[in-house]
This record gives sequence, C-alpha cells and structure tokens, in this order.
Amino acid sequence: MALLIRCVAFFVTVSSTSAFVSNALNFTVLGDFGGISFFPYQSPFEHAVATQMGIFVRDHGSQFILALGDNFYWKGVKDVDDPRFEQTFESVFKNPSLQIPWYVLAGNHDHYGNVSAQIAYTKKSKRWNFPELYYSLSMPIPGSTSFVDIIMIDTVTLCGNTKSDASSEPPSEPDDVQLAEDQWAWLESKLQSSKGLYLVVAGHFPVWSISEHGPTKCLVDRLMPMLHKYNATAYLNGHDHNLQHLEYSMLNTTVDYYVIGAADVVDPSTKHINDVPTGSLKYHGANILTLGGFAFVQADMKSMNLTFVDAEGALLYSHAMLPRV
Repeated sequence: MALLIRCVAFFVTVSSTSAFVSNALNFTVLGDFGGISFFPYQSPFEHAVATQMGIFVRDHGSQFILALGDNFYWKGVKDVDDPRFEQTFESVFKNPSLQIPWYVLAGNHDHYGNVSAQIAYTKKSKRWNFPELYYSLSMPIPGSTSFVDIIMIDTVTLCGNTKSDASSEPPSEPDDVQLAEDQWAWLESKLQSSKGLYLVVAGHFPVWSISEHGPTKCLVDRLMPMLHKYNATAYLNGHDHNLQHLEYSMLNTTVDYYVIGAADVVDPSTKHINDVPTGSLKYHGANILTLGGFAFVQADMKSMNLTFVDAEGALLYSHAMLPRV
C-alpha cells in the first residue's frame, strides 16, 4: 500500500491585503468535521467552521486542505453513493475558495462504516483525494526546489479502534497485526527517505493530548521514537475536539504535536493534563462559544508557521518551526 503523490502546487487568488501573502506553500488543516447522522447532517459548529474557512482561504489563499478523519459521524458511510457525501461534505464546504484538493484520512468513526467507500469516492469527486488508507505527499514550496513532505497514516490500522462511538477508551491493539506491521514498515521507510525541508506526519489519533481521549499508548511507544529518530517537523491529528500545541524533545530533536479536531463540536476537557510530558503543553484552545476552529499553515524557506483560527476568524495562536537540518 505504498503510494507517493508528487503534487504541483494549486494556487488560489490571494487578497492583496492579506498578512499571510508571501512566496510560500499555504495549506489548511481541519479534523473531525463529520456533522451528525440525522437531518440536517451538519452541526452548527461544522457549518460555522466551513463558513469561516471559506472566507479565510478566499482572503489568504490555500493550495490544498488536509482532513484528519472522523469525516462522517457516527458510523461513517455505507457505500460510495451514500448521501452523506453531499449532505455533510459537498453542500457544507461549498465556498468557491474551498474547491481545491482535499487530502483525506480516516478516523475511528469512519472505520465504524465503510472506509473503502470513502476511498472510492476519490473517483467521483473533483476535490476529494483519499487514494489509499495511508499514502504520502510531496508538496513544492513556490520559488524553490524544496518540498514539504506529508505522510498520511491510518492510526486505526496501526493501533486498533475505539470500543464504540460512545467510548472514550483508547484503542488497545490492532485488529490485524500483519496489516499494522506492514504500515509501520512503510512509514519508517518513508520517514527515513524523506528529503523534505519540512516533514509532517498526519493521523487521526493523537500521540499527546491533554483532553478527553488523551495520549495514544501505541503511538507514544512506536510512532514518537520514529518521529524523533528521523527528525520530523510535526505530527498533526484530530480525535480530541479542540486545538492544542505540545512540544517535546528527545534524541536531540524537537517535534511539534498539534491537535486539530475542533471542526464539529468543541470539547473543553483537560482530563489528561497530567498524562503529557511536563512543560510540553504550549497552547490549549477549547472555547465552545467560538464554535470551533481549524489551522492554517504557511511554509517557506525560512520557517513553517502553523496558526490556529477560530470560527469567528480570530487568530488564536501561531508557532514557527525551523527547516530540518
């Protein structure tokens, strides 16, 4: 299941007044946007985030969007013709500025349904890109010969699924050990071979999180050492419904961990605040009144900046990451 997508940057018209305009690779990240399973199939949070994303991308530009799983609550989709694709995705993220490539991965709720149908939807949609359960992207930084490498992984295959859609218990073990080991081997190969100026891994379950679900032991034990060994820049995930930045150093490297799961319901829980490394938490945003949020990333030759944006358009927090050395 090894797949590399080498992408030519897709440029959107950028407002001349934008504070973000520069010779950079811009992309947007959201997680857990999956609406609800009954009419109107979207929540006020999802609608607010989609509306603000459309405005923000129109004004600042974004070459593509990363979607970090839990795309359809509560049981994913049934087949490739499931009306939820239209009800929860197409008709909600409808702003013309959002008609750009979306690169998608699966969350635990997607795995409760038919993930193969979400992969097959790639052939029906002009913007939905979900070629396999796990795959890699190499995105060019404009005006340079450098790339941002992005590795999209399936954390449910790696670690197992949560027990039920109402459970906050973490996954305990993979359903198919061989499939998990195949992906671990593929992932390490991709990390080892990356020549990207920045290297990003994206999945659904968190490595570190202070919120309801907390850290994922499987990822702490196996993914985190790989990220540091191969000098990854950042890990992006959803699952917990808020915005977090945690920073951790080991093996003489620092990796930034971002929870970006606030696109459909905001959860203010800090249940696991004592289960992350001391001093690692740099930001936690979970204001229900702002109706959620997303992240905007801008990478150039000097730095890669990630900014949290709420559904009212406020810039909540920004952090700059340096190129790999």
